[in-house]
Amino acid sequence: MPEERTEQPHIVTCTAPVNIAVIKYWGKRNEDLILPINSSLSVTLHQDQLKTTTTVATSRSFQEDRIWLNGKEEDITHPRLQSCLREIRRLARKRRNDGDSGVDSASLSHKVHICSVNNFPTAAGLASSAAGFACLVYTLARVFGVEGELSGIARQGSGSACRSMYGGFVQWIMGNKEDGKDSLAQQVEPETHWPELRILVLVASAERKPVGSTSGMQTSVKTSCLLKHRAESVVPGRMVEMTEAIRKKDFAAFAELTMKDSNQFHATCLDTYPPIFYLNHVSQQIISLVHRYNKHYGETRVAYTFDAGPNAVIFTLQQHVPEFVHVVQHFFPPETNGADFIKGLPVNCASLSEELKQGIGLEPMPKGINYIISTKAGPGPCVVEDPTQQLLSSDGFPKKMM
Repeated sequence: MPEERTEQPHIVTCTAPVNIAVIKYWGKRNEDLILPINSSLSVTLHQDQLKTTTTVATSRSFQEDRIWLNGKEEDITHPRLQSCLREIRRLARKRRNDGDSGVDSASLSHKVHICSVNNFPTAAGLASSAAGFACLVYTLARVFGVEGELSGIARQGSGSACRSMYGGFVQWIMGNKEDGKDSLAQQVEPETHWPELRILVLVASAERKPVGSTSGMQTSVKTSCLLKHRAESVVPGRMVEMTEAIRKKDFAAFAELTMKDSNQFHATCLDTYPPIFYLNHVSQQIISLVHRYNKHYGETRVAYTFDAGPNAVIFTLQQHVPEFVHVVQHFFPPETNGADFIKGLPVNCASLSEELKQGIGLEPMPKGINYIISTKAGPGPCVVEDPTQQLLSSDGFPKKMM
């Protein structure tokens, strides 16, 4: 039929955020369902600075499911992608069978074209898979008319993706059921809860990780005694303490827990056999800088955390941002000052006293940090209404600018 050939694809575009864990997830008790050995807690970063954008198109004219990531076509038969696609389609069929008029039964058999881009380095310890799978699941749900709890589906793509389904401060409850139905994310507090909190991402390396998170976790679970102790004896108490610190906006308690948990996570990586090194000499220098800065003032003004990569994520309060950014610039002199070095939320100028420089007393490390992303807590996934922001053309294929 001629009208079938000219039918426009159904296209939806959404964005989803990166999250940074302050109580870390490391290790699965079930690899297939991605069920963790401990609960975790994260801060969702603002999408004005860090996000994944995904466009999904469906059409009866599409011959097969296809996906393009950051301009390159990828293998859509990847088991984790298939888990998400299968589960969303299953829920859409269930809604149709339950008599929901909002589900277009014809479209359930249509193939999908997916196009996704990150505005930050992929696989460099910046939780790219979390934002990516959260965005995929959220967009697919909009396309197929699926509503309700989606974090359990996002979890099956990438564990930490379930936490990117919400804004603000989010916990991933490990759950106890074998089928994983109770392993879900919950918002602890919204992004508006702690407006003074600021986040600085210190990008020390945009390279791909030498050991990916999935294989690293598998080796840690098999070989690290410390990991088992951490999951059973340390994390449950820290989850309670961290939730309380966030609710009370107690920065000193929040900061100390964040740093201790980051250090213990990397200690479990060292306790893995053979050991895994995610931190490099720049990362270690940042850790020293933070502790010396705090010691100089006799209080905890800044905190660091590192995921499975060398980039530091710094938490501080708004009033300390200008000085600490300039401390970083002083001890990690960049190739370019100004706008190219500091991205995101604007940072005011600040002068550093000689007393502070001497109190920190580290040797400068030129070009150790490529740039800083200045951001804050932000909202969860959202639909993009502006058609010019779509990544797929009206024919359902990536736009030529990709």
